[in-house]
Amino acid sequence: MAGLLGARAREVVFTSGGTESVNSAVAGAVERGRRERMNAGDTTAPHAVTTAVEHSSVHEALERAGVEATVVGVDRFGRYDADDVVAAVRPDTVLVSVQTANHEVGTRQPWRSVAEGLARRPGEGVPDGPLLHVDACADAANPEGLAFVDSGVDLCSVTAHKAGGPAGIGALLVRRGLRIPPLIVGGAQERDRRGGLENVAAAVGFGALADDLAESGHLENEAAAARRHTDRLSQAATSTGGVSLFGDSDDRMAHLVCLGVEGVEAEPILLGLDQRGVAVHSGSSCSSETLEPSPVLRAMGVDADHSLRASVGWNTTDADVDLFAQAFSSVVEGLRSLRS
Repeated sequence: MAGLLGARAREVVFTSGGTESVNSAVAGAVERGRRERMNAGDTTAPHAVTTAVEHSSVHEALERAGVEATVVGVDRFGRYDADDVVAAVRPDTVLVSVQTANHEVGTRQPWRSVAEGLARRPGEGVPDGPLLHVDACADAANPEGLAFVDSGVDLCSVTAHKAGGPAGIGALLVRRGLRIPPLIVGGAQERDRRGGLENVAAAVGFGALADDLAESGHLENEAAAARRHTDRLSQAATSTGGVSLFGDSDDRMAHLVCLGVEGVEAEPILLGLDQRGVAVHSGSSCSSETLEPSPVLRAMGVDADHSLRASVGWNTTDADVDLFAQAFSSVVEGLRSLRS
């Protein structure tokens, strides 16, 4: 894991998945900042900065932590402005949490520029500055060749299943020398940073995945294959009238696309495609029990009620894409004819 992510082995804390990694980072950073402020005689709520398109685990963890949060908006591609994020930092800010890429529309984010901007802030009235957490869970275990040691990032969340690894295993990278209160207490495992026995079998699987991804040319070849598949998916879908692509079509993760479909609700399209052997999703892959419109798409100012999310993986074939292309137009046009 350390070799893949450019970290030291002692900086890797295994967790039950990306959601726990995010919660651990947010809760730990906020509690650390709260304790430091209380030691200085300040009992007011600490402040955090995040963006409108972060995963729900970030927003809900901040809400539970009882912080005052500034939520930075995004453009029509779902991309936040790094200068806006840095400008939102105040003297009482204890945490900045941003993503490396968006989990619903695939748009890549300027997280490196956020790290650079925060590094320039000490000396401007902020003695140590806030901790920077980056959520890289959507990035298929490879956040743009992250070299954690030299990144300027304090905390980084990753997960295995997005890259074809085992489900139920993730990791939180914690910068050397940084101590944050653990989310799970009751044991001294993971160098006293996460209580409870580790899922050794899944961690070994995550390590095997990391070894595989670290092979020369592997990531580049897999990304190129995924991009070819999703380009074909996008072309097939948008050839149907009233279908558009959400997010940045160029600067995006290779393995997913988000489609807007005029005039038809997402649910019947999902069911129609499923009957033809095609599995897609509406909105975030983590919100199957939620009927509310996607907050990511609402923040982008696009139609949040009529969207589909299609993704490919390491085992996706040309035949899979052909099946989608054949089924999509038939399903959408068939549903539209029922409405008329």
